[in-house]
Amino acid sequence: MKHFPRLWTREESDAAVTSLQKSIGERGWGFWAVEVRGVSPFIGFVGLATPRFTTQFTPCVEIGWRLAQEFWGQGYATEAANASLRYGFEQLTLKEIVAYTVPLNERSRAVMKRIGMTHDPADDFDHPHLPVGDPLRRHVLYRMTRSDWDRV
Repeated sequence: MKHFPRLWTREESDAAVTSLQKSIGERGWGFWAVEVRGVSPFIGFVGLATPRFTTQFTPCVEIGWRLAQEFWGQGYATEAANASLRYGFEQLTLKEIVAYTVPLNERSRAVMKRIGMTHDPADDFDHPHLPVGDPLRRHVLYRMTRSDWDRV
């Protein structure tokens, strides 16, 4: 969570897990736990969600990931993100999936590019949950449509 406004407390983290589990229970999909067999039963999560804010591209389904730092750069986010895209387009028959982050988050942006998402600077936005002047307020938006997925 290097590019988030602040780290979560243990209580906030536990509440987030409970919320993610509830979401999967209600919809059948969401952010899924990621494990590395024989190494770690939980390294973070990757999956699909619906943003809880309103802006020019919502309502939508987003793809996202948060992995423990010791597992960065090993392909886990890319592998799990591709599986999430497949599920979103082939099982949920979504027309589009988006991803967003702060401009300085080059690692996440690299994952977005590797999985075939595209960025149009005209789509970039100010996150409505962050105050004016917050250095993390500006976000870049990446997109992938069903027809993009069919070409991959």
